[in-house]
Amino acid sequence: LQDLKALVDIPSISTLSERRQDMQRAAEWIAAQLKSFGFESVEIMPSAGHPVVVGEWLKAGASKPTLLYYGHYDVQPTDPLDLWKTDPFDLQVCGDNAYGRGASDMKGQMVGFLKAIESITRNGTLPVNLKFLAEGEEEIGSPHLAAFIRQHENLFRADLCLNGDSSIYSPDQPSITYALRGLLYLELRLQGPSADLHSGTFGGAVDNPANALCQLIAGMRGADGRVTLPGFYDRVRELSPEERADLARVSEPDSWWLGQTGAQALHGEHGYTATERATARPTLDVNGLLSGFTGEGSKTVLPSRAMAKISMRLVSDQEPQEIRDSFEAYVKSHLPPTVTWELLEHSRCQPAIVERDSPAVRAASRSMQAVWGKAPVFTRQGGSIAIVGEIQEILGVDTLLVGFGLPDDNLHAPNEKQHLPTFYRGIETYIRFLFDYGS
Repeated sequence: LQDLKALVDIPSISTLSERRQDMQRAAEWIAAQLKSFGFESVEIMPSAGHPVVVGEWLKAGASKPTLLYYGHYDVQPTDPLDLWKTDPFDLQVCGDNAYGRGASDMKGQMVGFLKAIESITRNGTLPVNLKFLAEGEEEIGSPHLAAFIRQHENLFRADLCLNGDSSIYSPDQPSITYALRGLLYLELRLQGPSADLHSGTFGGAVDNPANALCQLIAGMRGADGRVTLPGFYDRVRELSPEERADLARVSEPDSWWLGQTGAQALHGEHGYTATERATARPTLDVNGLLSGFTGEGSKTVLPSRAMAKISMRLVSDQEPQEIRDSFEAYVKSHLPPTVTWELLEHSRCQPAIVERDSPAVRAASRSMQAVWGKAPVFTRQGGSIAIVGEIQEILGVDTLLVGFGLPDDNLHAPNEKQHLPTFYRGIETYIRFLFDYGS
């Protein structure tokens, strides 16, 4: 708990330039921990952004597996500060919870793993070869990490990546996240006339790119909620009956989704529950639209340009490049010759999945059951974690997501917390996992 406080109290906010020295302090704190555990090699390595902490403990021998641990030491800003009940950079314990920025995301998870290593090395030797990577830019999208890993690829070769940036279902129910959705984020720009026109003079004679864009987007999804891009579902890995049964165990009722969102009714692909649609099925959504006059009052303008930002959440085994090609093919075949268009790509991220019967997942399951007295449930996340797909692509290894945050930890929000009983159970689980996986 003292070490958790020591790290949380460092205001390592990666997006604020005035916190660069604090970023360095946090990296140095982690490096000092690894050195104290007897790691053979520990370095704070420069990247194009904030430094990366790298460590190696390779004393287990060639017969033992090599595990790459991933974590991040940067945190989100604390705004709005007036909604915090405590100083966000002075960890305070209240009951079973410790409050502070990064207490859960993810300094708490990383300190838990560090304490597991400490416990083992103080009483013996690690049962696996271990490589450690802690970056300082996850909260700003990890813009430089993939290039860093490519540059030092041999340094991070491993049999498995363990990512602690994760959570469990509840304090009394452990869980393993075995799948993440990927992402493709595009911006489509349409050009009609060379300049905005008077809609009374030219309306009906010149096509309106805003109309063309709306018609195009409206056709990208059918009434059944399915995306209509050619070949969009060709690679989609369907849910097995076992997976659907497991997701049903952790699914919230429709009333929960309505209460959380304030929506009038749920909507989505027919034949799937809300949880399945939000975690295990691909989507296409408009994130923004812009064209013509949007100010107060009226202006009878026929706009010359129209723009839409569109994101697609992808599932295994969809490929972002194939989906982009499909999107372009759809645009080419459905836009009228009255407009020209340009397509920009803002981001992409591979979907990720780890097989539930793999040795690593079985080891994690046994470890959680030993600590909690009950088997973990298997869950999927609808969001994306870019580094998971990048590690798979660059290093060719799967990532096991095992962390011990909770859904109500107020990540990125005021009064972020770490539930301490779960924190301590997490440390024990990591210890048991390392020995189980190592054997």
